[in-house]
Amino acid sequence: MAKVDNASEEGISKSVLYLMSAGAGLVVANNYYNQPLLNLIAKDFGVSESAVSNIPLFTQLGYAFGLLFIIPLGDKFPRKKMVMIDFIFIIASLLVMALAPSLPVLTISGFFVGFSCVVPQVFVPMAAQLAKPEKRGSAIGIVMSGLLIGILGSRFVSGFVGEYLGWRVMYYIAAGMMLVLWGLLKLKLPELQPDFTGTYKELMQSLWDYFKTESSVRLAALRGALGFAGFSAFWTTLVFLMEDNFSYGSGIAGTFGILGIAGALAASLIGKLSDTMNKNLLIIIATLVMILAWAVFEFSGYSIIGLVIGVILVDMGLQSLHITNQNIIFSRNPDARNRINTIYMVGYFIGGALGTTTGAYAWELFQWRGVASLGLIYSVLILVFHLLFRKPMPDEN
Repeated sequence: MAKVDNASEEGISKSVLYLMSAGAGLVVANNYYNQPLLNLIAKDFGVSESAVSNIPLFTQLGYAFGLLFIIPLGDKFPRKKMVMIDFIFIIASLLVMALAPSLPVLTISGFFVGFSCVVPQVFVPMAAQLAKPEKRGSAIGIVMSGLLIGILGSRFVSGFVGEYLGWRVMYYIAAGMMLVLWGLLKLKLPELQPDFTGTYKELMQSLWDYFKTESSVRLAALRGALGFAGFSAFWTTLVFLMEDNFSYGSGIAGTFGILGIAGALAASLIGKLSDTMNKNLLIIIATLVMILAWAVFEFSGYSIIGLVIGVILVDMGLQSLHITNQNIIFSRNPDARNRINTIYMVGYFIGGALGTTTGAYAWELFQWRGVASLGLIYSVLILVFHLLFRKPMPDEN
């Protein structure tokens, strides 16, 4: 426990914080390389668009299961050792994806990529724990900035790699990057000793206890789930929109990820604001930005400019919502941040899986207008639930 307290008093060094940020981005990118590649994979295996959409669906479900069963261990076992072991499974899963002989094998290996690529959700509570209390939001924002840049940049990279080298090459490259990152983290990542001394069964039971007693965590998870549902619906169907309405390939679809990085770069600013500004107000503003984004998408089925504006807005809105949610939940229960983060992120990625599935069906039934309407509904629901169930923050007094 002394290690943790001293680390918090000293703060976290910039080099370690930015390594964690870069690591979060590179690891989480593995979950999203598949989205601009869906058309290429569908053609390779001779399957439909809805069938190949099972790959991102199972990847996100795997991530949710990894969050549920792996991340709580960060409160029981030394964090660095846990990360180093997890990387072995990340690399193995990526290599299986690269070698997959059929769509079922690719889909199942996608699940295990998601299941093992939960390292970023170890880094976020680590940053919150290592940072000084008055800089917690800023530290979370920096790590989350790297994470979202990884999500968005992955689509740009995989879109072009897939178009010019083939979709399998992307997964060989990803496995190589993970090996290099493993070495850097082995050298630089600090070790944090756990706070929880009970059994694994007691650890998992405590998740339910926190879920029942912490209404702020439940509400944050619901807000995050709805926001990420719309976000996932957009990115799952964008590649189909590009091909059907604009006759563009996976490379152009991936380029939209670069535009979204503008939203990710705002993360450190949002983190600082969430340390000083009223958090309930920040959530309302972020949600209104997402509603505006989806309203723009409604009229952008044949407009590249409209899509560009919408991508920037939806990424900024979601990032602001996400960081503010995490600052709220990490300010409570400092000895259980990994378990609190597990509850929040499981809800978040269940929302992503819901968005992937409903987005694919919305596209098949109503094309782009259906996807945009779906995202708008999800965003309006965030605002409704927040206004109904929010509680006053300490900075409102």
